[in-house]
Amino acid sequence: MSAMEWRRAEELLEAIFAEGESGRSDVAQVVLRLGDHAPGPGAGDFRELAAMGLVRIEGDRVTLTEAGDVRARGVIRRHRLAERLFRDLLDLSEGAAENQACEFEHILSSEATDSVCTLLGHPPTCPHGKSIPPGDCCGAFHSTVRPLVTGLPHFPLGETGRIVFIAPKFHDRMDRLAALGVVPGSEIRLHQRSPAFVLEIGETTVAIDPEIAGEIFVKRVEKR
Repeated sequence: MSAMEWRRAEELLEAIFAEGESGRSDVAQVVLRLGDHAPGPGAGDFRELAAMGLVRIEGDRVTLTEAGDVRARGVIRRHRLAERLFRDLLDLSEGAAENQACEFEHILSSEATDSVCTLLGHPPTCPHGKSIPPGDCCGAFHSTVRPLVTGLPHFPLGETGRIVFIAPKFHDRMDRLAALGVVPGSEIRLHQRSPAFVLEIGETTVAIDPEIAGEIFVKRVEKR
């Protein structure tokens, strides 16, 4: 390992990846946006990452190599899954969840990460709507971990669940669902799946298109 601590290297790779998601790859912009997450990076840090084969530097542009992209996606995946875990299941505040996620992104093994992902029902996005890079577990048909959160299409008919989060492809869908009372925290009972998903929410029954139903994630509610 070089003089750069691996934790710091991961944070820099994470920041570069996030900049790339926003369409930015200017070294100066990356440095400015790191803030307190990885304070004080300089050109030497990026050169060290380049020497490790993780980034390419061309003038003022810094981009991830294939190896760097794999590393960065791993950090991003662990961070965003941890955010889901702490926000959706443990109900921590946004600030507390973010702080914990910043720690967990460096310590979760790949096995533990896949277990968290499976437990959460393989969420496609973090609480801020950013994509979570998928893992091998996301395409697996069998798992030893029973999901606590699952997509509505896989939720048992007749059971009661609580909507944990919604990951719509289009923003205006959130407004339409909210008008029907389909929002995170709402308790629902699933009555049918075809030709439309029919949900009971309080005293109201609503029908939802199957595509939209696939964007709704619920947790089973145990009735006493």
